Amino acid sequence: MMINLREVSKEYGQVQALDSVSLTVETSEEVTIMGPSGSGKTTLVNLIAGLDTPTSGRVSVNGTELSNLSREGLAAFRRDNVGIVFQQFHLIPYLTAVENIMLAQYFHSLPERKDALRSLEMVGLSDRGGHKPGELSGGEQQRVAIARAITNDPPVILADEPTGNLDRENEQKVVEIFRDLRDAGKTLILVTHNPNITDYSDRVLHLDYGQLVRTRQPSIHS
Repeated sequence: MMINLREVSKEYGQVQALDSVSLTVETSEEVTIMGPSGSGKTTLVNLIAGLDTPTSGRVSVNGTELSNLSREGLAAFRRDNVGIVFQQFHLIPYLTAVENIMLAQYFHSLPERKDALRSLEMVGLSDRGGHKPGELSGGEQQRVAIARAITNDPPVILADEPTGNLDRENEQKVVEIFRDLRDAGKTLILVTHNPNITDYSDRVLHLDYGQLVRTRQPSIHS
């Protein structure tokens, strides 16, 4: 398995964000996590990414037990194992698309422009590398953010509301990119409120009040 959570709980003061969640995700599996606001979806993603630590329980990703790692160790783990896609894109406004991607490479190894261009080609934006975020549409910015997340070839892709700011056309383009990544062997965790992007997932999980309440197969799978 690629991801293994065992009886994971997370508390923020008096707030129970996650309550004894256990979950396994296999290599090359695409899992969508749904639930209302405040259900614990983002907390779960942050724990898998090593951006936060559980109050109790254990999180293992790609054979690494995250609770055993220091802050520096967690940073190295993220660098080598996880690509993260956010709803708000988080692109540097004064850098071009290629430069935004190369910035991610900088924290992994020596930046390579040709690798950044290859990542842009994978998301269908090979002709937009010289454009800054303000010169791109919202859908194009999100695809640049995905290219940045995959440029270091991580085995795990985590996406938190990746289509939340997109229209239906761009939403479908992003869904197709994720499907291609899964088919290429990546393990994907997608957090969303949007049922339209679940059709190609292997599993759809539902969180409510910090607990995993049900799992279902999507209605369509290809």
